[in-house]
Amino acid sequence: MTFVGSPAGEGSAGEFRPLLGVAKSATGRRWLARPHDERLALAHAQRGGLPELVGRVLAARGVDLDQAEDFLGPTLKRFLPDPHALLDMQAAAERLADAVRRGRRLAVFGDYDVDGATSSALLVRFFRHVGADIQAYIPDRINEGYGPNAPALLRLREAGVDLVITVDCGVTSFEPLAAAAQAGLEVIVVDHHKAEPALPTAAAVVNPNRLDETMTDRLGTLAAVGVSFLLVVAVNRALRQAGWYTTGRAEPDLMGWLDLVALGTVCDVVPLVGLNRALVAQGLKVMGRRNNPGIAALADVAGVNERMDAYHAGYILGPRVNAGGRVGRADLGTRLLSTDDPVEARTLADQLHTLNAERRAIEALVLQEAIAMVDAAVTADPLAGTGSLVVAGAGWHPGVIGIVASRLKDRYGVPACVVALDGGVGKASGRSVRGVDLGAAVIAARQAGLLMAGGGHAMAAGFTVAEEKLADLRAFLGERIARQLAGQGPLVPTLHLDGVVSVRGASTDLLGHITRLGPFGTGNSEPRLAVADARVVRADVVGGNHVRCVLSSPDGARLKAIAFRAMDEDLGPALLNHGGRPLHLAGTLRADRWNGAEGVQLMIDDAAVPGAA
Repeated sequence: MTFVGSPAGEGSAGEFRPLLGVAKSATGRRWLARPHDERLALAHAQRGGLPELVGRVLAARGVDLDQAEDFLGPTLKRFLPDPHALLDMQAAAERLADAVRRGRRLAVFGDYDVDGATSSALLVRFFRHVGADIQAYIPDRINEGYGPNAPALLRLREAGVDLVITVDCGVTSFEPLAAAAQAGLEVIVVDHHKAEPALPTAAAVVNPNRLDETMTDRLGTLAAVGVSFLLVVAVNRALRQAGWYTTGRAEPDLMGWLDLVALGTVCDVVPLVGLNRALVAQGLKVMGRRNNPGIAALADVAGVNERMDAYHAGYILGPRVNAGGRVGRADLGTRLLSTDDPVEARTLADQLHTLNAERRAIEALVLQEAIAMVDAAVTADPLAGTGSLVVAGAGWHPGVIGIVASRLKDRYGVPACVVALDGGVGKASGRSVRGVDLGAAVIAARQAGLLMAGGGHAMAAGFTVAEEKLADLRAFLGERIARQLAGQGPLVPTLHLDGVVSVRGASTDLLGHITRLGPFGTGNSEPRLAVADARVVRADVVGGNHVRCVLSSPDGARLKAIAFRAMDEDLGPALLNHGGRPLHLAGTLRADRWNGAEGVQLMIDDAAVPGAA
């Protein structure tokens, strides 16, 4: 769920008129047509020979006519920049190429999430291929926390490591990296989180979000694995120029590792525009070939039989890779994605699949408690949480607080931070909404002395806070976020829709055109449609809380549909107890493959009775 405002004087009255007259749906939302330029939409449809609905989607995503070809067919040839355009990239590439040639021992120090695991696995695969001695170190979420820590770096130095590459972390790790330098350990930072004016002690700091970086506008949305891929391209070039591949060594096929880049990029929820879009589009093709034993094994244990797309990466594979860092061993995801042994891959995949089930159970309990806290606060003070949420609980597992924060953000439509308290100290994770830079607010809170540590980017952040400073932190974040939201007007629960179709119009032909608009994710959301005046001819509960339906229209057309977790809210009863009345249904179209036949299925997000709102 998102909230939008309707500021006085902004936009025409029609922009905020409910679509199909739905002012309050079964889930309490107002339906709005996604804003777009009608003339541009029509031009897209005419020039590209596309359905008008697809033209509207392109226009609503801000795609100009001259951008349509690149948007529908993104290629690395078109979007991949010269890696040396990033500050410190040349220095990093030359030092790493020299380290390979001299036989120096390397280590990659990664984060414990999917972006960190894929970045670490990518570097491990590359450097092993070119003959380097490299190991991966992933810190334990609970015992070590996020990012480099001095004891771990010093242990790596004592074990003979000469050079460490931090990935998805490090840009604000001032004290640990200073300790590493003092011990003679060389460090290269590869990160994408917001930097501060000062940079840590390092041989190179490669980060498109450095304050002095000139490529931020073009590359600032890259996930860490995207930055890592550019590093690999640069190091590979440096090795080639040094003649490393003229002595019988095979130059690696860098494109063959784009499945890792796609997985990390999708799961880090960065905007799928520009280079990110090209990396994911090409990476999903590689993923479909299942050449990576770890990805193949994980897909098998999760029961994925069809060709994988961004949905599978984000909602099937990603949570399982993450499970090790959340409730198990932090290095399991990196080990899975970097192994070439199918037997080891299957063993690790089984472990992660089991840990993911455990994670879901823990997450459900923490989420239930967090929702109860928020609802109690709102009951006591209706203005509580209208700008942001900060909830804290003793005994909450730090490994699930990021997911719970995301659930709260979706439920209440405001930035949410969830704090796991232990011994007077809270470890927290936050998720934001469009228009609110949560990472900047957290960095400001740290600079104001309210946090022990913290950082992040616009849509996600993490921090450590003393329990006695929670009240001051709530006030600080509330004020900062309210300032960012100033002028947006009253908040209304809203669902944006890209168009209206009939049951018959939800066809395989339309789905084929919609599929060309992928990959979908942040910055290019999957088109959500309204299916108007559909009759539910059959509905039943499956899997405990999902509702499966068959829809029909007066002309005899039929459409399968399913609403996941619908019985957890009012949507489920609305689908089951419709009383024979037609319904407007909102959702996304997906392929329905069964026994060799391919049809269409509607994934229901919402429902409304025509004329009732």
